[in-house]
Formats: sequence, C-alpha cells, structure tokens
Amino acid sequence: MTLSPDIMLAPSNSPHDLLVEVIHATGIDGARQARGIAVVIDVLRSFTVSAYALAGGARECRLVTTTHAALALAATIPDALVSAEEEGLPIPGIAISNSPTQIKAADLKGRVLVQRSSAGTQVAAAVAEGIDIFTASLVVARATVQACLLRRPTPQHITLIASADDPEDHACARYMEAIIRGEEPDAEQLLKPLRNSERYARLMSGAWPGFPPTDLELALTPDRFNFAMPAAREAGYLKLTRADQTITKNTRS
Repeated sequence: MTLSPDIMLAPSNSPHDLLVEVIHATGIDGARQARGIAVVIDVLRSFTVSAYALAGGARECRLVTTTHAALALAATIPDALVSAEEEGLPIPGIAISNSPTQIKAADLKGRVLVQRSSAGTQVAAAVAEGIDIFTASLVVARATVQACLLRRPTPQHITLIASADDPEDHACARYMEAIIRGEEPDAEQLLKPLRNSERYARLMSGAWPGFPPTDLELALTPDRFNFAMPAAREAGYLKLTRADQTITKNTRS
C-alpha cells in the first residue's frame, strides 16, 4: 500500500486557484485511509465494466464483495444481471465475467447490474463511512475529475486509489492528477509500463480465460464517456449511478 500526498492547483471558476491535496493510495489499506473525496480506480476491469453498463442504459450498478452476495442480491431484483469473477477467472454459472466486451453486447436498458470483482468492489467497500466515493477508470477519468472539483464545498483532499498495484490503475491515477493540475496528460506514455509487460502480451493473446483481448481496447481509451460514477452506500452494497458532465479540455481560468 502507498499513501503519498501531492499539493496540486485545482482548476477553479474563481479568480484564485484553490489548493487541493491529491493523495495517491493503493488497495484496501489505502482506501481505509482516504481523505476528502475517494476515487477508487479499477481499469482492468471492474469500473470499466460499470461505465459501459451505465453507457448502455443500465439503471444502476450495485457493488458487492462476494459471489454469494451478488447472486443473492440479483435474485431480489427483477431482470438483474450479474458480472463476477474470482481471482480474475470466470465463475461457473455466471455468464458475464467482468468483461466490458460482454457488457457492451448485453441488453442493459433499464436493468440493474450486480458486480463482484477481486479488486475494485473490495476496495470501494473499504472506504470509511463519511467519505464520498467515486468509482473510476480511464474511460471516465476526465469526467470524474470534473465531478470532484465541482463538489461544493470544493474538496481540500482528493484520494486517488489504485485498486490493485498494477500499472494501468497507477497510470489512470497519474492521468487524473495531471487533469487536476490543468495539464493535458499523455495516456499512451503513462500506459507504457502496462503495454511493455508480459501480462499485457498474455492478455492480448487471448490466453486468459474470460478476458477477451477486445477488453483492452475498450478499457484503455481515455475519456470515452462524459459522466462520472458516484457511489452511494446502501444496505449490503454500493450503488453506482451516472452523473453526466459537460466536459472541456482545460477548465483552468
């Protein structure tokens, strides 16, 4: 787990820039120590799945921490779908294995998606009571930053939490950090550690069960969608909904 603060100048509509402390954290321990607004990042693939589900018309996504809880919750919701994996692998009897490719092909209009993953849903659940939560991935990175900065009162702290100690989650955190600074980050440069890895080569080969190579292209294109995904605490789950944003490339005054 890492927890490292950086002081950033956040874009502001006022004549004076506002100081926002950006904190980088990793995993469940990092989530437990989050301050201000917690942004829980899972690029491959949980919160990319959430984004495609909401873009495809899902009413909401409900996050749980176990497969049993996912199936039990889905059984109480008419026409619900379940997306789940364990240790990154498909679960027998559950058709959608945390795959944006599968979600994009599904009919989600007006439906609820119940999600369980080994990283993202666990980390989101670990954020302390009283801390506002957004879930994020590269496809909603800029919109998420804007939603955080538009909160009133303006946050003094934003904690960017990489769900796993993986290069794509850290790349997304650095991408979002740069946007907070008013910069235009180079996503491809930030993603080089992932693309140069043996893990990426294996994923591209299609050798990982339940992980079609098309998931990578869907997940690694930044800012596909102009909405953020705030999370609300409910009994037994976190509820994600779509919060549309009006995006400008550089909001610094």
